[in-house]
Amino acid sequence: MITVRLKKQPTVPLEAESLTPDRLVGQSNAAIRAVPIYLGKRQCRLDEFFDVDGADSDQLEIHGDTGRVKWIGREMSRGTIKIHGNAGMHLGAYMRGGRIEAAGNAGDWLGAEMTGGLIRVAGNAGGQIGAAYRGSLAGMKGGAILVNGSAGLEVGMRMKRGIIAVGGVVRDFAGLQMKGGTLVLLGGAEIRTGAWMFRGTIVSLKPIKLLPTFSYSCEYEPSFLRIYAKHLRTLGVTIPIDGGMYQRFTGDTSLPGKGEILVWQAQS
Repeated sequence: MITVRLKKQPTVPLEAESLTPDRLVGQSNAAIRAVPIYLGKRQCRLDEFFDVDGADSDQLEIHGDTGRVKWIGREMSRGTIKIHGNAGMHLGAYMRGGRIEAAGNAGDWLGAEMTGGLIRVAGNAGGQIGAAYRGSLAGMKGGAILVNGSAGLEVGMRMKRGIIAVGGVVRDFAGLQMKGGTLVLLGGAEIRTGAWMFRGTIVSLKPIKLLPTFSYSCEYEPSFLRIYAKHLRTLGVTIPIDGGMYQRFTGDTSLPGKGEILVWQAQS
């Protein structure tokens, strides 16, 4: 296992895309300490900001408040990263495999455009989770992102595949321009959920205010959700199947889109 401990806070956000198992496996301790990271335009060595223990492993542990450290786990395809604290922006961006666990909060663009793997955040996360970067046509294309706390704007923007589940309240534009995949809102969302949605499924366990361009379809027990529920249970997420019904809304008809929003209604 490789363990790195933040020993001083950067004066500006630190770009550390080298902190990924793909980059560190097969490397000696001396080579890992010399891995380049960037403080603004200045290239630095990893050991200028981190103490480094261990070598040659795809198991990475990060200690300290790395809320100002960006790009951890970029393009990761293997192994695990455990962050014992907060994580900065772009955590797990372009991720292809492996597992990331953050014990604290995470910044914006968590898992942006990822295609595989699992990201779990114990605290809150920022906006644009699993989203497409500006100018890109598609966001997340696979994998799973689980956030125990709340989340910011544009969660799942343009996502095509995969699962995002958020335990707390999600801010405006959840599922913006969604093209596929599943977004589970355990704590509900604010406004404009599913705006300009093409395809995909949004599941909300709390009542949400929908745009007028979403049409009520029916109230039913979706059989496919039993499969999703079984899979989500293996990840520690529970969604109800029995003891109520789901109201189904389709849209966004302004496109027109073929997405669906399912809102849980417990039996009284």
